[in-house]
Amino acid sequence: MAFVIPEGLAPELYPLSWLVGRWSGEGVLGYPGVEETSFTQEIEIDHDGGLYLSYRSVIRLVVAPDDVSALEDEQAEESPVWSTELGFWRIPPARPEGMGSELFPVELLIADPAGHVDVYVGATGNGRIDLVSDLIARTETGAEVTAGKRLLGLVNGDLMWAHDMAAFGQPMQSYASARLSRVES
Repeated sequence: MAFVIPEGLAPELYPLSWLVGRWSGEGVLGYPGVEETSFTQEIEIDHDGGLYLSYRSVIRLVVAPDDVSALEDEQAEESPVWSTELGFWRIPPARPEGMGSELFPVELLIADPAGHVDVYVGATGNGRIDLVSDLIARTETGAEVTAGKRLLGLVNGDLMWAHDMAAFGQPMQSYASARLSRVES
């Protein structure tokens, strides 16, 4: 199936156009103090014609059903939410000095109910996005996250991502990764 740039998308966002749509899949997370576990994820990335993409992600832990006859759909609805993120993707108008012509600068702003707001900066090109945290602010009771890195890529039509973080006094290390399939554009 050929890719089509979404109707009404601002031309400035064309380098991120492959992200637009709904994505669903599975991944794994683990961190010191957090036992490795599987999860399901739903991501929705959309636009309204403005100079940004809206972003919403929900991760639910995979929990073994108590009753093996439980339907998968019912299990997914009852699975506990691990995290929710809301945010915006942007392409800044100025290209940083030294950035190759095949790359475009990108910003990702994320808020989550764990009490922090993250600003990521990086580059996108050729179906890949590399991001590093520029700022992480938290409330007094917010999760103690101090830095992060995110890598996203379009691989054989699927969205694959990895998230490394430094948190709770731990150095930067792997936190979560997933492979998601496009549900709709």
